[in-house]
Amino acid sequence: MFEFIKNIFNRRQKTMINVDLTEIEQVIQEHLNSQKYREMIDGNKYFAGQHDVLKRLRQAIGGAGVLTTVSNLPNNRIVDNQYKKLVKQKVNYLLSKAPTFSADNESEPYEQEIQDIFNKSFLRTLKKVGVDVFNNGIGWMYVYYENNELKFKRLNAVEVIPVWADNEHSQLNYAIRIYRTREFVKNAFVETDNVEIYTKEGIEYYELKANKLIQKGEVRPYLTVGEQAFNWENIPLIAFRAEELEQPLLKRVKVLQDTLNELMSDFANNMQEDTRNTILILKNYDGEDLGEFRKNLSTYGAVKVSDDGDLKSLSVEVNAANYEAIVNLLKKSIIENGAGFDAKSDTLGGNPNQLNIRSMYSDIDLEANDLENEFQASFEELMWFVNSHISNKGIKVLKGDVDLILNRDILINESQAITDIKNSIGLLSTETLVEQHPFVQDAKKELERLKTEQDKQTEQVYGSNINATGDTSNTQGVADGKLLANESN
Repeated sequence: MFEFIKNIFNRRQKTMINVDLTEIEQVIQEHLNSQKYREMIDGNKYFAGQHDVLKRLRQAIGGAGVLTTVSNLPNNRIVDNQYKKLVKQKVNYLLSKAPTFSADNESEPYEQEIQDIFNKSFLRTLKKVGVDVFNNGIGWMYVYYENNELKFKRLNAVEVIPVWADNEHSQLNYAIRIYRTREFVKNAFVETDNVEIYTKEGIEYYELKANKLIQKGEVRPYLTVGEQAFNWENIPLIAFRAEELEQPLLKRVKVLQDTLNELMSDFANNMQEDTRNTILILKNYDGEDLGEFRKNLSTYGAVKVSDDGDLKSLSVEVNAANYEAIVNLLKKSIIENGAGFDAKSDTLGGNPNQLNIRSMYSDIDLEANDLENEFQASFEELMWFVNSHISNKGIKVLKGDVDLILNRDILINESQAITDIKNSIGLLSTETLVEQHPFVQDAKKELERLKTEQDKQTEQVYGSNINATGDTSNTQGVADGKLLANESN
C-alpha cells in the first residue's frame, strides 16, 4: 500500500500553513456579512419551506389611521413551495438518470475502475451537490481516502469560503470551512465555531472566538500511512456551478414566491373573516372618530351607535376566480423566470408529439446546456484525482479519456421514438440506436444480452453442424431445410 500511496501524494512535514491568520479572520467576517452569504442562507431556507410569510403579522387600521398589529384576526401563513419544486425539477431533469462516462481508453481494467469509482454512492453525492448548486449558486465536492478507497463527500456550500487565485474562479488559493458544533459539557450545551483551512500543505484546524482564530493543533495531512504524511498536488475541493456568476436560483424568483404565499394567505384570511369584508354605512356613531370605529370593529367585531344611529353594510364578495387567475399567473411566472417547465401545460393539447414536448422543455434545456458545460469543467478537475489514483495502481491512463454526459430525464412519445429508431436502421450504428430506445437503461449490457441471445439462436438452428472453427457455411442447406419443413407443416 505504501508504494501505491507515495506515488499519488507529496510528502509533507510542515506544521504551519503559509496563510496569514489575520487575513483569514478578515475573510471570514467579510463573508459572514456579505449579501452573497445571506442569499445562500435564504436559498437553503426556502428549499426547506422556511419562507418569509411565516413571520408575517396581521395588521389593521387603528387610531388616527395608523396600522397596528392585531392578534384576534385570522393570520394564515401559507407556503406554496414552488421554489423547491423548481429546484427538484432541475436536479432530477439532469441528475436523476445515471450520467454516461464516455471513455476513449477501451482497456477493460480502466473501464472497470471507472465503474467502481463512479458508483451509486458517487451519483447520490453528485445529486446532493446539484441541489447545493441551485440553492447557493455553487456546490462543493471533497475528494479523500477511506480504507484505501477513493471517496467523495459533499461539503455544505454555506460553510465553505473559497479564496481564489484568479478572477475567473478557476484555481483555488486556499479554502476556509466554518461550521458550528454543539456538545453537552458540564450539564449544559456548548456551541463551538470550528474553522478548517484547506491548502496544498494539508488541513489546519481552529476555533473561532470573538472573531479571533485559536489553533487546535498542527497541520493534518490529507492522508497518513503509518507515520508518513502525504498531501495531494492540488487542493482536493471541486467547485460545481450552475453558471459563471454563481447566483442562487432563489434570486430570480423570490419576489414571485413571496407574492404567491401572501396572496394565498390573504385569500384564506378573507374567507375566514366573512362579515368583516364589507363597505360600512355609518349613522350617528357614538364615538370620537372613524379611526376608533375601525379599531373597535377590527378588534371586537362590533361598534356602539346612539339611539337613532344605524349601521348598514354593502357586502363585498370574495371572488375566488380572481384569486385563482392571479395564482396561476404567479406560478407560470415562477416557471418562466426560473427556467423550468410546466408538466401540466396545455402545450401538449392531447397531441404529445416530440415537437410539442421539445417546446415545453425549451427553457429548461437552455439552462441545462450551461449547467452541463459547467459540470463537465468541474468533472475534468475531478478526473485529475481519479486518474492519479488509477494510474498509480499500475493501470494505463490516457489524458482526456473520460467525458461526462448528463442524461436528461425528458418526457418522450415512446411509440414515435421506437418508430424513429426503426427508420434509422442502416443509417446509425446499432449501439447508438439501442442507446436511444426508451426501454433501455444500459446500452452496453443490452448489446451483450442481444449477442448472447443471437448466439443461442444460432446454436439452436445449426446445432451440431457447426464445426470446430465456428464455420457455418456448410449448414445453410440444413437450416433452410428445417425452415422449409416448418413451413410445409
